[in-house]
Amino acid sequence: MKIYINKKEFTLDGAPTLADALAHAEMTAPGIAAAIGNRVIRRADWTTTQLADGMEITVISAVCGG
Repeated sequence: MKIYINKKEFTLDGAPTLADALAHAEMTAPGIAAAIGNRVIRRADWTTTQLADGMEITVISAVCGG
């Protein structure tokens, strides 16, 4: 299945979860948030959020400063 994370294409096998996809893309650092279809997914739900072919995921990271 193909998914998109920040507009970059990734191919995953099986029935991946959001957590699987982010690990595959090496995006597991603290301070990141993930959204599917402009809906933020709670980190506690990443391991149970199933992905479908063609889903677009947006990942943002918090930045400290002022």
